[in-house]
Amino acid sequence: MLLKNVLLAAIPIFVAVDALGVLPIYVSWTRELNQQEKRKIILQFLWTGLAVAIGFICLSRVIFRYLGITMSDFMIAGGGILFCIAIMDLLQPDKKQRLPAHELGSVPLGVPLVVGPAVLTSALMLIEVYGALATLAAVTLNILFAGLVFLCGDFLMKILGQNGARALSKIMALLLAAIAVMMIRKGIFQIISL
Repeated sequence: MLLKNVLLAAIPIFVAVDALGVLPIYVSWTRELNQQEKRKIILQFLWTGLAVAIGFICLSRVIFRYLGITMSDFMIAGGGILFCIAIMDLLQPDKKQRLPAHELGSVPLGVPLVVGPAVLTSALMLIEVYGALATLAAVTLNILFAGLVFLCGDFLMKILGQNGARALSKIMALLLAAIAVMMIRKGIFQIISL
């Protein structure tokens, strides 16, 4: 049962992480770096992404309780944010790119490009459906998968090409929009049923 929940939770997190959509940005930022420097950036990304995601998942319940925010409130607000992110991804030709820096792996690659509002919002929603353990496992697996994608970045970009990666990112954004609508719908139904 736990394995099934992890797999079910991993799907929306996979869409929210959008490692293949971020891949062209990572490759362009690290084009001039050697393999050792690239591995260092990937490690920074992994540590930062995992720390932020796990910290947010663990502390958000306490913060919500203190502020009086219900899960229905968060589902509607989070769904709205996810929908906006998905629409921006669909309508913008490219995500904004910055020049590489020594902390590129932490910011902006780890947070907010990979572990941003979409991942954090999705994770909190999934805790309600699949439980905290399955959601934490799903988030961890997806962040590790993103690290693997970046590690094989040059090879994958040769296979996908710039246009293939962009098309795949648009499909993921469309799925994210559908997940956002579902979250808003469920939040509204929960409020109505009270």
